Amino acid sequence: MNFATATINELKRAMETGETTSVEIVKACLGRCEELNGALNAFVEIYQDEAMAQARIWDKARADGKELPVLAGIPIGVKDCILVKGHTASAGSKILSNYKAAYDATVALRLKKAGAIIFGRTNMDEFAMGSSTETSAYGPTKNPWNTNKVPGGSSGGSAAAVAAGLVPVALGSDTGGSVRQPASLTGIVGLKPTYGRVSRYGLIALASSLDQIGVFARDAKDIALILEVIGGRDPRDATSVETDVTIPELISEDIKGLKIGIPKEYFMEGMDAEVRARVEEARDVLAKGGAEIIEISLPHTEYALAAYYVIMPSEASSNLARFDGMRYGKPEESSTLEERYVKTRSAQFGREAKRRILLGTYALSSGYYDAYYKKALQVRAKIREDFDKAFSGKAGPGSAGQDVDVILTPTSPSVAWDIGEKFDDPITMYLADIYTVSVNLAGLPGISLPCGFVDNLPVGMQLIGKPFDEYTLLRAGAYYQSKTDWHQQSPGLDI
Repeated sequence: MNFATATINELKRAMETGETTSVEIVKACLGRCEELNGALNAFVEIYQDEAMAQARIWDKARADGKELPVLAGIPIGVKDCILVKGHTASAGSKILSNYKAAYDATVALRLKKAGAIIFGRTNMDEFAMGSSTETSAYGPTKNPWNTNKVPGGSSGGSAAAVAAGLVPVALGSDTGGSVRQPASLTGIVGLKPTYGRVSRYGLIALASSLDQIGVFARDAKDIALILEVIGGRDPRDATSVETDVTIPELISEDIKGLKIGIPKEYFMEGMDAEVRARVEEARDVLAKGGAEIIEISLPHTEYALAAYYVIMPSEASSNLARFDGMRYGKPEESSTLEERYVKTRSAQFGREAKRRILLGTYALSSGYYDAYYKKALQVRAKIREDFDKAFSGKAGPGSAGQDVDVILTPTSPSVAWDIGEKFDDPITMYLADIYTVSVNLAGLPGISLPCGFVDNLPVGMQLIGKPFDEYTLLRAGAYYQSKTDWHQQSPGLDI
């Protein structure tokens, strides 16, 4: 069995039939990490002894004939901003390099109860501020398809780990595209659930009204399995919602009658022509399967990026105020309290974190709050209205009365770029999120699926769904993957 490309469901069946064991799976992941992680920098810490101990426990339970939970013996990576009790959670920052989690995040606890083995923590942009995983205190993560390229961000470590076959599945967080965009750039599946579907308790916050924990895997069915485990109401997160998290068995043979909206605003200047061609080819596969393609309009899309880069830094500046060397963060030696604040934050926050904190503080200041933050919230409401109209049949020419079920767009305007290429040009870097941020502003679910290659680098398409209708996204994704083999392609990794 090829452990590097096996899905969760394949690994589960292999353990059930005795073809393999959890110990063998974990050993294969450890061997793969030993071979490749030094070059990729996907994991910043691997819990080797703990993972092997857990694998032995599940193998013994299986041998003893005990009833096992759904993910028993499956290794999973978690982004460095998700708390795992007893382990460092630094959010990719020097300021939290000595912080050990005193409790499990709700998602980590639910994974453990389901039998999953927390394999290690993955690299990320500092405090999830970035689109390339270049701002991490641990150094950049590299794209398994070409190690001169970025893997996307901010969850680039998780994406690279799954794409390279270091683990079969990993968690990330998505504030403006940080699961979907790296999934696109590394050729795997990445889901951002509806805001409130998955508890944020134990997630180191960037922007609390935008953050959502998401999942990376090789296929849509694995994503569905993990979502069932981690989703659902959590009394410790007031924004989590009481909804049914059971996802019916995905029927990949039938999408007849599915109404797919194509927003004209997403297929305009600034998008690589070859990327556009791959996304249009994916659209045609879905149309051939019986889906109805409907042109729609989302007129406020052009303002989404500007609104996002006011709202997100504003919330970040508030959330990160606690990291001052007192209760959180490593204190710098100083003679006064004010000096401690200044020295600690100046020395231990990276350049991008400082930039966004300053931008957010400015937008929230009394003289500019109405001009920037308040207006950005008004734009956010308009963007949400655009999506509401699309899903209710009122979004553009020819679509009156034809409410769409999903919306299809590119995930990223380009394939992966060279490491360092956009690092000193923040505006160009921010434009990498142009197709993803509106989904977070509206609180909707979105999934990126691999749909081809340009210059030997993966391309992803994005499907956007109605609130809490991840099932339809996953059904469409499972159908698409039953008709294509892009998700079965693996990087050569000639490192």
